[in-house]
Amino acid sequence: MTITGARIIDGTGAEPVPDGEIRTDENGDLTYVGPAAGAPGRAPGARVIDVAGRTVLPGFIDCHVHFGVGSMSELSTQFAADPTVGVLRTAERMRRTLHAGVTTARDLGGTPAGFRTAVTEGLIEGPRLHTAVRIMGHTGGHADFTTASGVDTSGGMGEIADTVDQVRIAVRRLLRDGADVIKLCATGGMGSPHDQPEDEGLTEDEIRAVVSEVARHGGRPVAAHAQGTAGILNAVRGGVTSVEHGYGLDDEACDLAGERGVFVVPTLSTVFDGIDRSKMAPYHYEKKVRWSGITRENIARAIERGLRIALGTDAGVGPHAQNLRELMHLVALGMTPMNAILAGTGTAAELLGLADRIGTLEAGKAADLVVCDGDPLSDIAVLAVPDNVRYVVQQGVVRKAPQPAS
Repeated sequence: MTITGARIIDGTGAEPVPDGEIRTDENGDLTYVGPAAGAPGRAPGARVIDVAGRTVLPGFIDCHVHFGVGSMSELSTQFAADPTVGVLRTAERMRRTLHAGVTTARDLGGTPAGFRTAVTEGLIEGPRLHTAVRIMGHTGGHADFTTASGVDTSGGMGEIADTVDQVRIAVRRLLRDGADVIKLCATGGMGSPHDQPEDEGLTEDEIRAVVSEVARHGGRPVAAHAQGTAGILNAVRGGVTSVEHGYGLDDEACDLAGERGVFVVPTLSTVFDGIDRSKMAPYHYEKKVRWSGITRENIARAIERGLRIALGTDAGVGPHAQNLRELMHLVALGMTPMNAILAGTGTAAELLGLADRIGTLEAGKAADLVVCDGDPLSDIAVLAVPDNVRYVVQQGVVRKAPQPAS
């Protein structure tokens, strides 16, 4: 396949190529990305797509989604849902997310590993998937949605562990069930009924045990749900790969995260979008309102300090298939449009351990790319509208293209 007439933003931070050309091979890998004037001769019969001055970027990576959850209100009734319908709804969310420009996603709780296999085998269309399967937390914490009557309203989304020995066993269960990443709760949260974001979750010793146990079994990233400052510090000292949310990142936490190279996935969309008292439990609404200002201040500081920021949205808590709105929020808090794009491409690929294959448009890597209207370096908001994403290509396969005029 050959793509011509492109403005190329390759995800490395280099200046855009104004009149670029992209070539892929029969395996769906990139063979040439650069100026049209330097492109090699075209193979006879190759498919040519003229994108007519639109912008081509790497396929985006959302490092924090929950495909198995349609909304917070739906989460509280999942235990009573029809599992067959649930599977089909999850597949539809994944397809819409892919068409919004997200070619790879990391699901941090609620989506079984079988969905990863279904994408790999071509049974469904969706982002290339990494999944945590379930969320590890302690009794009464952010991963515990059990009511006073003993009903787990999340339908088994949590993996409860309360001691160092129990978290080791929990890691083994999650790895047995196909987890690509271990998600643990270092703090309480906004959507959980029993705690507050500033409450501590797993202890530093328990977090260290998770990291140690994962290392014993070949290694995986460890992602920490961490909103309040004390839990963020526990998570970073405990050796996690990424801090998810990070709303309480103060100067001490920024220093420590920077020293240790910990990634931060701010999920600003879930704080700034869709706060509607009429559609939220009172405790959830109160927490979101109270933490929105704290988040603006602290994540702006993290951006200014140059922490390793990767894109994540918490889709499921917020709407699906609007993932690239997150770029607008990053820019609003001080990122340049180019750095926001890097957060959703090259940096996100590093966090997932996939930087050798995706995240940038370079020869030898997978042909994961999106074509959008306009110039996102001039107006990052163009990417926030799924209809502006005209083409989505995943491993060389065109997953979305403009419909021919009727």
